Amino acid sequence: MKKLFFLALITILVVSCRKRMDSFLFNPSPLETYLLDAYQGETSLDLSGQYAVPNSMIHRVEFPIIDNGETIMIQGIYVGDTSSIASDTVLLYCHGNKDHMDFYWPRQKLYAHMGGLGRYGVLMFDYPGYGATKGSPTEENMYASTRSALQWLKEKGLTSNRLMMMGFSLGSAPVCEVAGHESEYPLTPSKIILEAPFASAEILIQDGGLLSMPGSFLVDLKIDNATEIKKVNVPLLWIHGEDDSFLTVAHHGQLVYDNKPGAKEKVLIPGGEHETTPFVMGYQAYIDCIAAFIEQ
Repeated sequence: MKKLFFLALITILVVSCRKRMDSFLFNPSPLETYLLDAYQGETSLDLSGQYAVPNSMIHRVEFPIIDNGETIMIQGIYVGDTSSIASDTVLLYCHGNKDHMDFYWPRQKLYAHMGGLGRYGVLMFDYPGYGATKGSPTEENMYASTRSALQWLKEKGLTSNRLMMMGFSLGSAPVCEVAGHESEYPLTPSKIILEAPFASAEILIQDGGLLSMPGSFLVDLKIDNATEIKKVNVPLLWIHGEDDSFLTVAHHGQLVYDNKPGAKEKVLIPGGEHETTPFVMGYQAYIDCIAAFIEQ
């Protein structure tokens, strides 16, 4: 009887921890509609009225995925001129693990000002379960969403040599996935930028020190950027705040960077926390750094 009770207790602990860690990795908030500049909730950055984008450059877009036999329309925002995607250079931005595009909207506005407003198109989208995108997030449909975004860009005339991809935090996973599996996606980036990437789901779990057991007991995700990056041959820019306590430089970003073959650059920001690196670095210095890397 005691043995059965002990097994039941372990099962409850593992299930409850799995749920907790899944929500730790995917932490979406639903929205009925996107408010962008009118959004009153917490945002990734406070631009204090700087780096405005005119309404004429903001386009709500959507593209489909099939998830468990059901069609889900992925919601996206494109900043730029959609009629010139066939000749423009475009940055596909894959956001982090929390909230929705309204939360990350200040970042998209920043990227739209790289090299001067309108020099680059910028596409951002919400994974299933985030914002106004229906469904529930999984590793597989996060990659499917990225694939669909790339297909949308390709149908607008974008070619791989004019595609840049940037991943922040969780968004580093789809970027590494696409860049490391060129033949499996409609387009592949010519350069990638990773800000505060995490090494793997396994290391993220172990970093938490919650239980002395493999991460596979707690989450279903197989994300392993530190391994995937070994397959990536395009140039990498790695940006990381040295004071990031969520995804530390030593346990996460440095491992990804060290495993990357070929051309790579790193920018470590003293005093930068997980979300604050652009602010600590200085917004203009931050986007100038990324633009210089793209333009090399």
